[in-house]
Amino acid sequence: MSFPKILLAPLSLFVLLIQSSVLAQTPSTPPTMPEADHFNVDAVDPGVDPCTNFYQYSCKKWIAANPIPPDQAGWGHGAKLNLWNQFVLRDVLEKASANTPGRSTVDQKIGDYYASCMDESAIDAKGIAALKPELDRISALHSGSELGGLIAHLHAITFQLDEGSNSGFSTVLFGFASSQDLDDAAKVVAIADQGGLGLPDRDYYLRDDAKSVELRQQYLDHIRKTFLLLGEDEATAAADAKVAVAMETAMAKASMDIVKRRDPANLNHKLSAQELRALTPAFSWDDYLKAVNALSTEHYLVAVPDFFKGINELLTSEPLDHWKIYLRWHLVNDSAALLSAPLADEHFDFYGLKLTGQKQQRPRWRRCASFVDRDLGEALGQAYAERTFGADGKARMLKMVHALEANLQTDIQQIDWMTPATKKEALVKLHGIADKIGYPDHWRDYSGLKIVRGDALGNAYRSGEFELARQLAKIGKPVDRGEWNMTAPTVNAYYDPQLNTINFPAGILQPPYFDKQADDAVNFGAIGSIIGHEMTHGFDDQGRKFDAGGNLRDWWTEADGKEFDRRAKCVADEYSGFEATPGVNVNGNLTLGENTADNGGLRIALMAMKETLRAEGQSDKKLDRKQGGFTAEQRFFIAFGQSWCANLTPERLRMLAQSNPHSPPEFRVNGVVSNMPEFQQAFGCKKGQAMVRENACHVW
Repeated sequence: MSFPKILLAPLSLFVLLIQSSVLAQTPSTPPTMPEADHFNVDAVDPGVDPCTNFYQYSCKKWIAANPIPPDQAGWGHGAKLNLWNQFVLRDVLEKASANTPGRSTVDQKIGDYYASCMDESAIDAKGIAALKPELDRISALHSGSELGGLIAHLHAITFQLDEGSNSGFSTVLFGFASSQDLDDAAKVVAIADQGGLGLPDRDYYLRDDAKSVELRQQYLDHIRKTFLLLGEDEATAAADAKVAVAMETAMAKASMDIVKRRDPANLNHKLSAQELRALTPAFSWDDYLKAVNALSTEHYLVAVPDFFKGINELLTSEPLDHWKIYLRWHLVNDSAALLSAPLADEHFDFYGLKLTGQKQQRPRWRRCASFVDRDLGEALGQAYAERTFGADGKARMLKMVHALEANLQTDIQQIDWMTPATKKEALVKLHGIADKIGYPDHWRDYSGLKIVRGDALGNAYRSGEFELARQLAKIGKPVDRGEWNMTAPTVNAYYDPQLNTINFPAGILQPPYFDKQADDAVNFGAIGSIIGHEMTHGFDDQGRKFDAGGNLRDWWTEADGKEFDRRAKCVADEYSGFEATPGVNVNGNLTLGENTADNGGLRIALMAMKETLRAEGQSDKKLDRKQGGFTAEQRFFIAFGQSWCANLTPERLRMLAQSNPHSPPEFRVNGVVSNMPEFQQAFGCKKGQAMVRENACHVW
């Protein structure tokens, strides 16, 4: 699922654990719809001491029984639920694509988009001819002065195809969109950010270890093969691939690293139009802004000025032919999923097999369903929400949210390291959090988007143009605080620091995360820990820098800020000690926000569960023979542990550890419980055991 095109990405729960590479070119017959997973006390492995490795205690049986399917690079409860959700979407889409008389406008758009994507024979028959108008546009470039208008066009048609990089945009050259202003979140301004890369992060171009060098060689070879498929001869394709990689490497060197980007203050650079032009005098901003139809903005947020200085150097040093090579590469790379089989398969070979270890492409129906969700998400989401998420589920979910909010308030009030002045501001922010559950109050209007049956690539391009225009139309307008940045079927959740909202799509509010048939101990351990996770994001090392109104403002006393940083360093150091895959450790500074949210979220969920049971006259300490002889407190922790059960390929683990802000699942479990005396008491753990951390980290 792509993230919204904004400067500061929402702080989400998953990423890279829900589904693997998006390309598929296999037969359309789907596997059997998986049964939903439910909490099961019998799934724990009594042969593993929970105080030695709680993740293995909770998940060893599940991991053994659920190997990674060949069309995935990772397989966990999130991926399994995502597949279940896609079966629901498939049923909706097949009915909508039947082209029966009297179809609604929504059904016409989602149905014709899906049918066009599924028509492999038509896509294969077109071959690279589908790209010819755009390739011709690039070939017709006569001078560097025309780059502004051409790049604006490419940004528009590929805007939805950009799956996002981990350190900026992955659109050609740079990214441009709209965002709330960092200092005044009531304003929407234009933003420009680093981009232009084909690998997941800048450091993929700069690391000198053997594996990174090998991957870059594979990437170079992939580009060469792609140019061959576009009709170039061997010598030309090899030379052009070297040009494309060299230009991307120069962009990578000018980019800000992923850890430094975690501090929003490092991205807060306000420039006037005149200053923007002066930053990159070799680029025609006037042509670009006119071509994208950008509205007048109070100022431009330029996330990384040094990147645009680097771009200016490239514009003056690289010949026009090199720019044509670079633009051709990014056009075909972004478009590959909707091109003929040879190009799509070659794209998968690198981005799926080599980069993530995925053995086979996903079935085409899943790819097409995900594309409809990406490009027409709120049209498709209406049908999904009607089928899967009822009013009773929303009511119970809200009850849990309110219970956690009350206990986070208690935690803030009782915390012993924060002064009253900072506590007062923290409570104002907590009380300002808006809770979004299930789906938007108002669905997006797609009437201005033209979907043509039989034009798969054109539908994706027009969707990009539609979405970029929608984004840029926000500039200078009041902020829409009801907008969602994930679609209803998404198996994920997020906190938005500038809207100050927690957001739980209906897609994740299904078993095993949220089960209307399960008791409170299980639901608080599973979805409750996720609710707490998203709330805590408002007070992690990034979120704490925004106030209740979403403004980048330091509301901490100097002493409290230093104490927070000291405690946060404990978390960063702890997770940096975890080895994700041989030779690659977790980056504790990169994952600090997510790890802080995991730790704080589970503590708050436990507090809320205990209070809820007390209010109902129940004990969290009493053994329950009907529940495997476990106490409610123990089942709470087991439900938390089981929610993270997953298998990941070594390639995916390596990618996750090097470029993703989330720790691998094992450490999201063991790292948290080893910091919790409540867990150690619940399972009788003793000093010296692995799940009893001698210097336990505690922020929230």
